[in-house]
Amino acid sequence: QVQLVESGGGLVQPGGSLRLSCAASGFTFSRYSMSWYRQAPGKERDLVARITEIGYSTNYADSTKGRFTISRDNAKNTVWLQMNNLQPEDTAVYYCNAHNYLADYWGQGTQVTVSS
Repeated sequence: QVQLVESGGGLVQPGGSLRLSCAASGFTFSRYSMSWYRQAPGKERDLVARITEIGYSTNYADSTKGRFTISRDNAKNTVWLQMNNLQPEDTAVYYCNAHNYLADYWGQGTQVTVSS
């Protein structure tokens, strides 16, 4: 059974940091690119960051470059999103995604709220 379980969300003040984790199971993690998406109320789900299967390449949404860092450990079947200097506009549900040409998997999401 495929599972992507996100954790690490919460309430943080502007300028603060959070580290999201996504633990994967039920598929060959190292054969999938991993991404974080986010969806704010009333908006579409947008890509935040992506990392390739081995982790050699990453890409980020313009709004998160320089503040967010995606990383993975294939031995632990885990991907992380380090988020620094969080701003109210970063408030959203954050979703973990696993993708290759065979399949596309999603987690249930974790809420991130940035507010003073």
